[in-house]
Amino acid sequence: MSRIRSFATPARLAAFAAAFAFCVIVFGAFVRLSNAGLSCPDWPTCYGKATWPGHEHDIARANEAFPERPFEDHKAWREQVHRMIAGTLGLLVLSLALIAAWSRRPLVAMLLAAAACAAIGVTLYMKQMYAVSALLSAVAIALPLLAALRLDRSASWRVAVVTFAVIIFQAMLGMWTVTWLLKPIVVMGHLLGGLLTFSLLGYVALRLAGAPVPTAAQSRLKPMVVVALVLLSLQIALGGWTSANYAALACGADFPKCAGSWWPMTDFREGFVLWRGIGVNYEGGVLDAAARAAIQIAHRIGALVVFGHVLATAVLAWKRGLRALGALVALLLCTQVVLGILNVKLLLPLPVATAHNGVAALLLLALIALLVRVLPDREHQRLE
Repeated sequence: MSRIRSFATPARLAAFAAAFAFCVIVFGAFVRLSNAGLSCPDWPTCYGKATWPGHEHDIARANEAFPERPFEDHKAWREQVHRMIAGTLGLLVLSLALIAAWSRRPLVAMLLAAAACAAIGVTLYMKQMYAVSALLSAVAIALPLLAALRLDRSASWRVAVVTFAVIIFQAMLGMWTVTWLLKPIVVMGHLLGGLLTFSLLGYVALRLAGAPVPTAAQSRLKPMVVVALVLLSLQIALGGWTSANYAALACGADFPKCAGSWWPMTDFREGFVLWRGIGVNYEGGVLDAAARAAIQIAHRIGALVVFGHVLATAVLAWKRGLRALGALVALLLCTQVVLGILNVKLLLPLPVATAHNGVAALLLLALIALLVRVLPDREHQRLE
């Protein structure tokens, strides 16, 4: 690799990786919401194939090998394509991490060793050597984190290296999503992991692209933006929990009431049990109506809190000269609320539900862009 003398290449790579991560998130939401999450019962193959069964004899063998999960072509391709594009994203993130550490050869060796451990771990997992596979996966996650700690560069470069560790763990969550039969805590974690990967890549791209030094009044927005990011992240987690427990329609098509009542019968204790048994098939959900209603109501209350704080943040950003970002945050926020209401009123149509996930990711990125804009540190370094 030739020595890079400007930010152009890394910044563009980070931006492309962030855009690609957004596509992975949206397509993953499409897969989940179309009930295709278990359409390939094995991992990382699909009925034992790198793609998916296409010929009649392949389909017959697939049905014989997995009689509990008959092959469905219109679903299987979605799941396996999602895995393929997620793997491509992993390669993009590895490339960005290598650029960040390129002049520090021992750190490059650590990152390549992490990639090798992850690949070998997958191979051993396919051979049912689960303990050794888990150990190698843990090493694969630890090595980039250690490399980031030892990297003597600005925060944006260290974040790029950390993102590689995140995406390896995200791959493990994808594996557990299938092998643990859509366990809600894993499905929610997989959603959050995808959004964290997207957010970190977006942060790296924005920092490398540079930004004007904020005014003193703009810098004072930082605590409010941080709180907005925390609240939005919690709300997204609630949304993931709602989806993973099939509680999106717990109130029927009723809004703002729930099943004809302002406060129907609920069971919050049962609805928010995070860890349940392994071996249970959670497809379709296992909770009763009261527990699902509790989850849906919690998500609606969270939406009110997030709407109030994020809208106030957008208004203040507008007043303090950050008009484009303030308007963008407000627009995405209102769009997200409308999509959420339409999901209920229209009984969760696939395009609207998928868009609800995509706009949540864009709103998160807009808030990260606002955070980058109000940070006082705008020093940029060249790759050496």
